[in-house]
Amino acid sequence: MKQYTRYMQRSCMNQTQINDFLSKAQTGFLGLVDREEPYVIPLNFVWNEGSFFFHGAAAGRKIDIMNTNPHACFTVSEHYGTMVDPIPAKTDTAYMSVIATGIVEIINDLDEATNAMQAILDKYVPNYYDSPLSKTHVDKYRSSLGSKTVIFKITPITMTAKENGLDEQKKYYPGRTIHN
Repeated sequence: MKQYTRYMQRSCMNQTQINDFLSKAQTGFLGLVDREEPYVIPLNFVWNEGSFFFHGAAAGRKIDIMNTNPHACFTVSEHYGTMVDPIPAKTDTAYMSVIATGIVEIINDLDEATNAMQAILDKYVPNYYDSPLSKTHVDKYRSSLGSKTVIFKITPITMTAKENGLDEQKKYYPGRTIHN
């Protein structure tokens, strides 16, 4: 998988750390190109077996764009705090981020779609349901607007990860001030 990060000091190459980050992060941003206009959508997702999975309606702008241009960017970022310094230019942000590119595909295999939806439920509402999701539910589910719900998959072609760890001693909190 091709990777390139300009600011190499912040590059993260540890795949275990990246997988852990992606399994816990709450929101991903799907970037598409609608003709010449960017279109970015925040959404719930799951990182499973080296791919991003998410669900959505089988009708609407997102699906129209994907049918015309299936190339996508998927970005995940978490902010861990702001770190202060007596020198304003050295104030910094603690974070981790991953940017991946790939082709969006609709999952037509009912077993794979059910497994992806179960993984999403396990991530966002762990242990809430007392039985696994049924294939029938996934196959028949309709959105609140009445369209069929489909499961999407992006397997990264390129992926980069960056991080800037939090220095707890420099962490900003309300009321913290510096006197020069």
